[in-house]
Amino acid sequence: MPTLQVSSCSDYKNKRLKRALIKSLSLDKKTFVTNLLPSDHPTFLRQICLEGERNEAEEVSLERKMLGCSTGFLPAPPLLPSLDMNSKGVTRSKTFAAKEKPSSGGSKKLLVHSRFYFPSRISTNDRVQRGSVISAVLTDDSTMTTVGEDNENIGLLSMDPGLESFKDHFRYRMKRYMDQKRLIEQHEGGLEDFALGYQKFGFNREEGGIVYREWAPAAQEAQIIGDFNGWDGSNHRMEKNEFGVWSIKIPDSGGNPAIPHNSRVKFRFMHGKGIWVDRIPAWIKYATVDTTRFGAPYDGVHWDPPTSERYEFKFPRPPKPNAPRIYEAHVGMSSSEPCVNSYRDFADNVLPRIRANNYNTVQLMAVMEHSYYASFGYHVTNFFAVSSRSGTPEDLKYLIDKAHSLGICVLMDAVHSHTSNNVTDGLNGFDVGQGAQESYFHTGDRGYHKLWDSRLFNYANWEVLRFLLSNLRWWLEEFKFDGFRFDGVTSMLYHHHGINMAFTGDYNEYFSEATDVDAVVYLMLANYLIHNILPDATVVAEDVSGMPGLGRPVSEGGVGFDYRLAMAIPDKWIDYLKNKSDQEWSMNEISWSLTNRRYTEKCVAYAESHDQSIVGDKTIAFLLMDKEMYSGMSCLTDAPPTIDRGIALHKMIHFITMALGGEGYLNFMGNEFGHPEWIDFPREGNGWSYEMCRRQWNLVDSPHLRYKFLNAFDRAMNLLDEKFSFLASTKQIVSSTNEEDKVIVFERGDLVFVFNFHPENSYDGYKVGCDVPGKYRVALDSDALEFGGHGRVGHDVDHFTSPEGIPGVPETNFNNRPNSFKVLSPARTCVVYYRVEENEESHDHDDEMSTNELLAAGAKEKQEDLEEAPAQKVGKPPSVDDDDDDASSDEISDDASSDD
Repeated sequence: MPTLQVSSCSDYKNKRLKRALIKSLSLDKKTFVTNLLPSDHPTFLRQICLEGERNEAEEVSLERKMLGCSTGFLPAPPLLPSLDMNSKGVTRSKTFAAKEKPSSGGSKKLLVHSRFYFPSRISTNDRVQRGSVISAVLTDDSTMTTVGEDNENIGLLSMDPGLESFKDHFRYRMKRYMDQKRLIEQHEGGLEDFALGYQKFGFNREEGGIVYREWAPAAQEAQIIGDFNGWDGSNHRMEKNEFGVWSIKIPDSGGNPAIPHNSRVKFRFMHGKGIWVDRIPAWIKYATVDTTRFGAPYDGVHWDPPTSERYEFKFPRPPKPNAPRIYEAHVGMSSSEPCVNSYRDFADNVLPRIRANNYNTVQLMAVMEHSYYASFGYHVTNFFAVSSRSGTPEDLKYLIDKAHSLGICVLMDAVHSHTSNNVTDGLNGFDVGQGAQESYFHTGDRGYHKLWDSRLFNYANWEVLRFLLSNLRWWLEEFKFDGFRFDGVTSMLYHHHGINMAFTGDYNEYFSEATDVDAVVYLMLANYLIHNILPDATVVAEDVSGMPGLGRPVSEGGVGFDYRLAMAIPDKWIDYLKNKSDQEWSMNEISWSLTNRRYTEKCVAYAESHDQSIVGDKTIAFLLMDKEMYSGMSCLTDAPPTIDRGIALHKMIHFITMALGGEGYLNFMGNEFGHPEWIDFPREGNGWSYEMCRRQWNLVDSPHLRYKFLNAFDRAMNLLDEKFSFLASTKQIVSSTNEEDKVIVFERGDLVFVFNFHPENSYDGYKVGCDVPGKYRVALDSDALEFGGHGRVGHDVDHFTSPEGIPGVPETNFNNRPNSFKVLSPARTCVVYYRVEENEESHDHDDEMSTNELLAAGAKEKQEDLEEAPAQKVGKPPSVDDDDDDASSDEISDDASSDD
């Protein structure tokens, strides 16, 4: 008799899988339990499976057993109390955020702990040799994956010896991952086929008609209703199979589909004691609402346009950037008018701005349909539908194709950490009190997020995996997205969801029974799938905990993300701007906060994102300049001290965050030019006004306002990376953090950065260390006049190095650097220097335009092109880079070019 080994009873929670296995092996239920459990399986577990249930205490005991923990090794998972907003543990710094419906409007993110540190046992300054990848051995008669006993097989353990004491945890979760993947391959034909659920579920054309399928095992009867049948489903009753899937085929009528394109539909089913309810189909591709009726419910819409109306992509995906420079954007609030903007207007009028500022990636928020606009898109109701507020699915395709034509990759905010609690228009409407095996969600407290007022997925459920994995493939293939930013990953990783947790970097906080292994396995499957479908995809995790291995490949035992957001950085800047005077700023602390990340796990750094822009909080520009932004931003008068300080520090904070904080950079729409005020979505408290839910592009377009200086510097620092690729460089050396001088000096790639945070002191002849000897010149200067500075640094000055100490003996060098040169470092400025190649040194300075001037000139030209050019439709890619990008870094520093 065939046997099948399993890692735990939880692998077979799903009734569908049990039935499929029983049927395929021709076993009855008793034989199934007896034969499919290995002979050495714990007796109590065999009994639990025979009974078909497990209480909470037994589940904790089982998890401890499988994690290799003794019953007293670690404390039980903490309870989930509601957050007391008056407690000392709540701060506004973005650590782990709760997205809820705030009474004051906007998507408030409530913080649940006051401090955060990345685990730094393996820091960016350490160099640990990478170990071999994990190996898997499959037995002939088992889908059980056997992970080698030698921990060298798990690459993470070799890279970070501190993880070795948790090898049982990594072996367990790798085994769970491999077992789940193997079962999907055995019963669904493979993970990629499994993720094509949208070709089976929902509405699909099949020969001679439309077939509609819905997984609703709790339903007792079901019908399809809509405009096509006058909302009377008596003639369109559906049939249910043994796996809880309802289906119906509706034949064509007169050669035309019985359900017209763009017509409304709903799923009607009976549950409980004869109660009938109407729900939007779970796999619906489009959903709309009657905007003329206040509080009107959403309707599902059958979206199947004729060929003539389908958008056809014209441009290939751009190559994956070596380092993403991400522009975080919300289409709805991207208009300068107080309204909800459209996908097409964003494509024609905002994308050119993004490209002009040299961003290579745009991250779109709020793409999945969400009935509550002020949720910022984080309370998703319809996962396969585009937000209808901004247009149709074809309009979104136009936007993405336009971005690709400009060389911009497009990431999507993927919200798989939770879903809206709405019943009438959300996935929660399919939960009618059934058990977790027949629902998308966990039951009881485990299935509900108290801070977010939302439902939590059961990631161990077979159909939940199909739904979420198919959702990712849908957006990649149907809309040509280039990757995802996964929201709320911390909530997924732990049973406590990060609530009231102050992550300190202690590895026990990451690997224990508090870890939600089901969710970890789902994320591993998701990342494996994404990179198999699109090898050049970029996938970013929003995780505040700093879990080791999150940003390493699945093959090494990691979770598989390409990047994690460096979420501690904006916390530090908010703390400094709110609570410390300029004299109290610590150079060591700033440097440590920016560089404290795990070696070989890439981070996307940011000084501020949408979190700092919502009502009740302040952007960096508003924290620095506040009400004086209303009167002091005119170039027609001298800048008041507050504005002068604000503009200087705004440039420095964003630039040092980019240059030192990670391997990628992110900026939220409008913050590049210091957008004033905050975001306040329409709500009852503001009279349902859109006035504060827009972007005032007129401010940066006005030549007499100082916003243009911040925007020009943002362009220039992005262009600097485009020319010198310092973000992608693994060379990052901080040579000096002088507390008295308030100066930070570091090297990134081939560039030398000098940041002087002192509010008053300027230093002439300031000595800075460097690696390579030679001649250095200014590459970028925040104090340049074109960036709103005072023009104190000469750009035509050569800086020659001097050797320091004994070659090869770092302790005899200057700040451990073998060479040095002297510079002028004005107060509140940052200046970048590049090394001039030997073949460039003989050229005449009088005919040379400095790198800084070229960067500024390129920014100016792009601004002028943007102001003069009409909105472009998708066509031939505009020559955005013809004038400045053709000038490589060699041409920039080559005096011979000036002879032309």
